[in-house]
Amino acid sequence: MLFNSFDFAIFLPVVLVLYWTLPRRFQNPLLLVASYVFYGAWDWRFLGLLWLSTLTDYLVGRALGTAAETGRRRRLLGLSLFVNLGILASFKYFNFFVESATSLLEQFGLSADGPTLRIILPVGISFYTFQTLAYTIDVYRGKTEVEHNPLTFALYVAFFPQLVAGPIERAQRLIPQLAEPRSRIGFDQVRSGLFLIALGLFKKVAIADALAPYVDEAFSGATTSGWITLLVGVYAFGLQIYGDFSGYTDVARGVARLLGIELMINFNQPYLSRNITNFWRTWHISLSTWLRDYLYIPLGGNRKGNVYRNLMITMLLGGLWHGAAWTFVVWGGLHGLYLSVHRRMRHKSPVGPVDPFRWRDVIPTLVTFNLVSLGWVFFRAETFSQAFEVLRGIATLRAGPVNWNALGLLVGMGGLGLLIDLVQRNQADHTIVLSWPAAARGVAYAVLALGLIIFAGGDAIPFIYFQF
Repeated sequence: MLFNSFDFAIFLPVVLVLYWTLPRRFQNPLLLVASYVFYGAWDWRFLGLLWLSTLTDYLVGRALGTAAETGRRRRLLGLSLFVNLGILASFKYFNFFVESATSLLEQFGLSADGPTLRIILPVGISFYTFQTLAYTIDVYRGKTEVEHNPLTFALYVAFFPQLVAGPIERAQRLIPQLAEPRSRIGFDQVRSGLFLIALGLFKKVAIADALAPYVDEAFSGATTSGWITLLVGVYAFGLQIYGDFSGYTDVARGVARLLGIELMINFNQPYLSRNITNFWRTWHISLSTWLRDYLYIPLGGNRKGNVYRNLMITMLLGGLWHGAAWTFVVWGGLHGLYLSVHRRMRHKSPVGPVDPFRWRDVIPTLVTFNLVSLGWVFFRAETFSQAFEVLRGIATLRAGPVNWNALGLLVGMGGLGLLIDLVQRNQADHTIVLSWPAAARGVAYAVLALGLIIFAGGDAIPFIYFQF
């Protein structure tokens, strides 16, 4: 599919031609079938889980629409939480919890052989679980209307451009767009949609995939590599995960736009953030706002005396959402610590809006970027020992050969990524290139095309967030 360029090059044009050729009443049925084909391409058996979540929350939503008694409404919400989080826990966290409990018992000298299962993680399960849960919770809170059309609701859960890696859309934003037949899209929508797809593929192929081998080299050689190689690997991973994930979002937004649907912005130049709070307001926005609205605020939010506890719980669980490993929990805890410290010193570093980048922002931005990069070490490392070896090698300035190709590519791709983000941030427009004079547009298009041609010949590297 999108992850096999040849398959997606066939799939998308076929869907688009049928979508805009068939009568409007067939748009949603076509998109739903296409979405199930798209998802079933990985493993058709996992469609059953997608259907179970869809059916559960559709029926719970309908029941909530007529339930007036508080106890019944809570039981209905509990059913949704039980089914969705039960599926997520079983397929993503079962072995993690068993192995953690076994290891804990062994620390006390107790022998324990916990059951383990060979479970394949369904792609995108964390994303669509959070999306469908958001609908049920919002219906329970009275913040969104009940969707009575089962086809529209099923498409909301399974809409293929954002199904497997987000953004995690809210029902009140996406369902109204799906409920109404789309009219013909104009030239500007087609042009901007194609540009977002091209930009996203460039970020994925020319930045993320090009840097991936050097990231692997640094972390696999954590005990022997020199400090420069390790530092290049850490910074390269920061660019890799950003190019990979924001690139996917750009492609998803571009494809949806070609279908007459607008998806939310999920990344807003996060590496230009002046502080860690701004970073989380611009990085993976759909997840950070989900955690805020459905976890942080219910825990008590900013109420005096609880705010730091609430921040830590939210970020620890946010880390666990990313993967069934303690390294992800530590990554989340590190960001919880960052956010807590920044909250204490906001008078010195106010959050502020996402506004144009200025020279006075350089130093705080570099500080924030390096704090984030420290967290990426635990996010990327397969074990704690590997993470600490990377940090030890850098801190002790361990001697070792320098891979000048890796360093040069990091500087070049980092500079190009910085230029893209600066232009988008200062113009407050992710497709500002389209308004440039013809000559400038031509240069930008040529850079995108050249990057794809040069770096597209290697082995296909899956999107990082498919594992979440």
